[in-house]
Amino acid sequence: MTAMRETAGLAAAVAALDAARSVTVLCHVQPDADTIGSGLALALVLHQRGTTVRVSFAEPAELPVSMRSLPGVRHLVPADHVPAEVDLLIAVDCSTVGRLGALADRLSGAATTMVIDHHQSNTLFGSINVVDPGAESTTSLIMRLFEVWGVSISPDIAHCLYAGLVTDTGSFRWVRPGTHELAERLLATGIDGAEISRTLLDTHPFGWLPMLSRVLDTARLVPEARGGVGLVYAFVRRDDTGDVRPEEIESVIDVVRTTAEAGVAAVFKQSRTVPDRWTVSLRSRAAGPREHSGVDVAEVATGLGGGGHRFAAGYTADGTPDDVVGALLTALG
Repeated sequence: MTAMRETAGLAAAVAALDAARSVTVLCHVQPDADTIGSGLALALVLHQRGTTVRVSFAEPAELPVSMRSLPGVRHLVPADHVPAEVDLLIAVDCSTVGRLGALADRLSGAATTMVIDHHQSNTLFGSINVVDPGAESTTSLIMRLFEVWGVSISPDIAHCLYAGLVTDTGSFRWVRPGTHELAERLLATGIDGAEISRTLLDTHPFGWLPMLSRVLDTARLVPEARGGVGLVYAFVRRDDTGDVRPEEIESVIDVVRTTAEAGVAAVFKQSRTVPDRWTVSLRSRAAGPREHSGVDVAEVATGLGGGGHRFAAGYTADGTPDDVVGALLTALG
């Protein structure tokens, strides 16, 4: 996003927020801390200004446990409580309409639609689009919006924004100039950054350990993939998961991706209802000192019907385990 385009987009967003008397903020399905943190930060500000606001996501039915301590959760409503009509509908951290799941139909009932996102695969489906693929997180874009809007950042708002920043940067592994400065500004409000990080990233129930053991037993290395970059992958079958929460299953990719011999990592997660359907998480790492020297897994995922970031993306695949691995190897080239 150029500086001029960004300024115009933020100005249009502020005007729409000022004009709206009712706002719905929609987060993506299987929400993470970036989408929820963005939605709740917006809700806290809008509520303070006297605007009727609701935040929601289509699935699962409940917010992941790790995010239930985020300020503003009182503004979350079940999907079936989201009104059909509203002055302004904001989609946060959603690259496509499909990421809204069953709530995508609410777009047609909004007088104005806004998209705030940092995925390079974003399809610009809002009437107002604040999209910057170079941003570390969607919460960092929300911070820019608040700056233009003249919002004073309270500890509760900072908590929500920091949650998205720390998770989408992988505890500040993937940063850009200004990332640490933003973190410092948020921490200066008095929030406990260490506790926020621990709750979101470093706390798992005991059942996660035996599940992880079973899943890692399926791990395979394909060193010749992508011309020698290497692929490591593993399968999470529905019989492996038991009562483990979806957020614990999502965390498996962060273990698999640590493999030194592979520049690309994939985790295939079996659907609980359709045996031959897999949700696939992809990760890659930079191959040298320059940020753009690694495999662009967003490009790979987009070619397979998904999307995401350069170093973190995903898609859905159908077929046998051999089928889905073969399709990924073909897409990697």
